Amino acid sequence: MSKTDMPEPNTTPSPELFRWLWRGYLRPHMGWLAVAMVLMTIEGSMLGALSYMMQPMFDKIFVGGERSAIWSVGVTIAGIFALRAFCGVSKSVILTRISQLTGAALRLDILRHMMRQDGAFHLAHPPGFLIQRIQTDVNSINDVWRAVVTGTGRDAVSLFALMGVAISIDWRWTAVTLIGVPLMALPVATIQRFVRGQARTARDLGAALATRLDEVFHGIVPVKLNRLERYQANRFDEKMQAYVGAEVRASFGSALIPGMVDVIAGLGFLAVLVFGGSEIISGEKSVGEFMSFFTAMGLAFDPIRRLGSISGLWQVAAAAMERIKALLDAPVTLTSPEHPVDPPEGLPGIALDHVTLSYGDTTVLRDLTLHAEAGKTTALVGASGAGKSTIFNVLTRLVDPAEGTVKIGGIEARDMSLDGLRGLFSVVSQEAVLFDETLRENILLGRTDISDADLQDVLKAAHVSDFLPQLADGLDTMVGPRGSALSGGQRQRVAIARALLREAPVLLLDEATSALDAQSEKVVQQALDQLSGGRTTLVIAHRLSTVREADRIVVMDHGRVVDQGTHEELLARGGIYADLYRLQFRDEGT
Repeated sequence: MSKTDMPEPNTTPSPELFRWLWRGYLRPHMGWLAVAMVLMTIEGSMLGALSYMMQPMFDKIFVGGERSAIWSVGVTIAGIFALRAFCGVSKSVILTRISQLTGAALRLDILRHMMRQDGAFHLAHPPGFLIQRIQTDVNSINDVWRAVVTGTGRDAVSLFALMGVAISIDWRWTAVTLIGVPLMALPVATIQRFVRGQARTARDLGAALATRLDEVFHGIVPVKLNRLERYQANRFDEKMQAYVGAEVRASFGSALIPGMVDVIAGLGFLAVLVFGGSEIISGEKSVGEFMSFFTAMGLAFDPIRRLGSISGLWQVAAAAMERIKALLDAPVTLTSPEHPVDPPEGLPGIALDHVTLSYGDTTVLRDLTLHAEAGKTTALVGASGAGKSTIFNVLTRLVDPAEGTVKIGGIEARDMSLDGLRGLFSVVSQEAVLFDETLRENILLGRTDISDADLQDVLKAAHVSDFLPQLADGLDTMVGPRGSALSGGQRQRVAIARALLREAPVLLLDEATSALDAQSEKVVQQALDQLSGGRTTLVIAHRLSTVREADRIVVMDHGRVVDQGTHEELLARGGIYADLYRLQFRDEGT
């Protein structure tokens, strides 16, 4: 399923998305959310109390001239502000803590789920797309639930209290002020749909931008060598302009709702001034009553604006939630059995019988049968695209075949847990993937059960100790993104050190020396010889000179085994291997 094939989020209603968010991530913090709601209720009610105090302040002090009321009214108003400040600060701290914890939990769940997906999923969903989901979309979700909680806890209470004060003074004035609010219903619904569509477009474009940046920065050397700086900048700018346009349109829609509230508020105040002004002039209402009403309504439109903006914000976050929920709902196809079998002990043999596997419409393995003896070295050779690397993926269950059986030590691979199965293998590939950590961490990979003496033995056996003195900080040297601070040969030796530490009974070597110069290849080959001793070893190699001593050489062509035997047997029989060997010998001779 590609990212473009993901279900378009039109069927799940927004309340259902919020229930999903609540059940999965907010419910564990229900206690602190309740405390925050109480604080927000107190904070919101203080606006009603403040507007109510306008009447005695004007009628008793400013108009009535009662000096004795100055302290009582002044202290009450000061207390209202102090209590509101305390509740506001406490609420903000609590909600920020909950927001960060829920965001962290959601990001961790997404990461764990994505790491369980198979290779086909990650081919269809580039890193930038997944990073956008984990980072930007989770931030949008945090923004909206905080806005919803704040809106229901503070702004709704504020609005209720302020409307109570306004109605208690004169219900007719209140009705006149709010007469235009029902007219907003249809425009708001239309704007919501617009904002949601633009937000979804912006999220997809943001993912494309992240992917483009990931490709540029990780391919910076070929970008420079091929003078692609302007080309890549122009392609990024095209996507950026589309992204900016979508964000601006979404922002316009989100801002339009509170803007409409302002227009309705202005017309309402004009109406109440015309309607109520004559009553004040005639003495039917006091100045204090009008100022209390005016303050209540003036303060009321601020929470109305915020509640209106929640609608637009919700549409932006709903698009993010739909994308994240679709990712989390994506089925994991490669799983451990409910009752796994223990992995085999000792040196296992390997058997693939009548295995067929396809990637989409392309068949990669065709009724393939292959046996590798325990404790022996089996080499896989053949042209590119013959299916050699796919065999490694099948053995480690990075992908499952459509037909056939895969057995390790006589046990079906599907019957073992994924951890148990993969614990049988050490893998060294052509590109040793290193992390932007220290050299020590790249070798240990989080293990704490390795003594310094064992580590030094591994470093020596893998020839890492040969270049270690050249590094300023030794094992604590940062290797850079993808190991860019090390040479190709040094990265391979680090990968071999990892494999030695695993002490796995099966070794998979995938073109481990093909990209190295002659001097580096010699050193790395010595380390590989040390590594393969006493293990069942499968080797993929294009350079046939490196597998001449293999116990068995398996020749593959278009996903099938077409020949097998020792180096001498295959040369004597002729065929694909002999042709490949003569071709390489001639090329190397020239």
